[in-house]
Amino acid sequence: IVSITDLFMQTVEKNPHQPFLIYEGTVYIYQDVGRRSNRVAQAFLQYGNLKKGDTVALLMGNGPDFMHVSLGLAKPGFIVGFLNINIHSRSLLHCINSCAVKALLTGGGKFCVKEFILNLLENNVAVWLMSTSSPSQNVHTLPDKLDKVSNNPAPSHLRAVTDTRNTALYIFTLGSSGFPKPAIITHLRTLVASLAFTQCGAVSQDIMYVTLPSYHSSASLLGIGGCIQLGNIYFLVFRPTFCSYRKDRVHEVYIALGNGIRPSVWEEFLMRFGPIKIFEFYGTTEGSLGFLSYTNKIGAVGHAGIFSQFLHSFELLKYDVWKQELVKDENGRGTKALIAGKPALLVFQVTEDAPFSGYVGNKAASEKKLLCNMFVEGDVYLDRGDLLVMDEDGFLNFTDRLGDTFRWEGENVATLEVAEIIGIMDFVQEVNVYGVSVKNYEGRTRMAATVLKSYTTFNGEGLYKRVEDFFPSYAQPRFGYCTLLELFLLSDVLQITPTFKHQKMHLANEGFNPEIISELLYFMDKPACSYIPLTREIYQKVVSGEIGL
Repeated sequence: IVSITDLFMQTVEKNPHQPFLIYEGTVYIYQDVGRRSNRVAQAFLQYGNLKKGDTVALLMGNGPDFMHVSLGLAKPGFIVGFLNINIHSRSLLHCINSCAVKALLTGGGKFCVKEFILNLLENNVAVWLMSTSSPSQNVHTLPDKLDKVSNNPAPSHLRAVTDTRNTALYIFTLGSSGFPKPAIITHLRTLVASLAFTQCGAVSQDIMYVTLPSYHSSASLLGIGGCIQLGNIYFLVFRPTFCSYRKDRVHEVYIALGNGIRPSVWEEFLMRFGPIKIFEFYGTTEGSLGFLSYTNKIGAVGHAGIFSQFLHSFELLKYDVWKQELVKDENGRGTKALIAGKPALLVFQVTEDAPFSGYVGNKAASEKKLLCNMFVEGDVYLDRGDLLVMDEDGFLNFTDRLGDTFRWEGENVATLEVAEIIGIMDFVQEVNVYGVSVKNYEGRTRMAATVLKSYTTFNGEGLYKRVEDFFPSYAQPRFGYCTLLELFLLSDVLQITPTFKHQKMHLANEGFNPEIISELLYFMDKPACSYIPLTREIYQKVVSGEIGL
């Protein structure tokens, strides 16, 4: 067994009639999913003009088709790229171009626009739709071809994995800046990640509830992989969250695995639903190492004990938030953070046993994540881009994300990408995008500090249209402030670091309170389809929750 596909096919053979997926009331057994995925493999082998090792991008939401297609594409040895269905225009094209995609399969909808398809075809990317109708003769349809091919397995020599370090998937991540980057997920990584639920005590009779989108690394590697690893688990995908219909303690849920839950939510969750064992983990898509909190200590993502250090070598380094750089000693080496309770930068040592696969086709971005010669000549550490705090008992708590990325609605928002699009507006001289905290909301909502060009006025309707056209909802700036100044006074408004980067920390700390900020503040008003002045009344309604974000 050297791949998730091997595990799945083994389970199909042993327990063909065991339920595998339950979706919107319909049960799909292992045998049916296996046969359907075989047809997907055969269809692409016969009609796709693809060979083993080619990349096929998958742009689909949750549902049985995602399972059938992702498994089916893996069986002939294709590399599957999971695309975020929320991204738009340039980001989507960037993702497709970044990993030499040969074919794109999508469920249709907004991605069937003529301009988008033409762009792909001009770049020799075959377009496939999970639909029986096609907007163009050059666009392939998959369902009708599934009826024409057999459900025999793909040839074994195509499925065979000769090295577990070979690439199995690409999952896109924003990292700490810029456009999404395709993180390399090896076969070994998928197998290791699939053991997470087993480590938490899950057994084959359990039902797993997955609320994340399937293209997300937690849903695909831990969720789908975990189900296949345990064999007889039911796999339930549904749209509402668990809490929306589990109203009391009368339930059979006993394990919850995930990351990013706020301590206050954690406490409230346990009070409402009873003693569920919560396993909070810390990890990143591109990194092969992380932490898993076994103790149920509220807020902790792991523990810096002997066992953790034995599994992987990590350090917490002093970091200057204002300068946005590591604090180094007189020899230029990293400085370990020895004081409990102080935020520090988490780094993992890169070794042969703990490799960093990096991003495909982006050597510069891969190398940027590495810190060399931190303690001794020749050592290499992976910069996770996150600040963590270790308490006096050795428990680790996530504090903040560094760089030009923050999280909102469970997604990473790349500030540089948002700033670049806003900066194209004819009235914008300079813009700095960052995240601000809002009471009772996870993550940070979007805000932009903007300097207007001389002799121009703020165009709220025009900016609203551009934001709607170019960004998914989670990346759209909800607040902003503008100052009309001459160019030479920019540094007095948009402060910069000693390395000439926009300073975001003080802006994020200021928030969006009109009683504190003297500049003009604007709020994204969806009913008005414009950015309107943020008054004290609107501010109070946002803070109280009367106006939702």
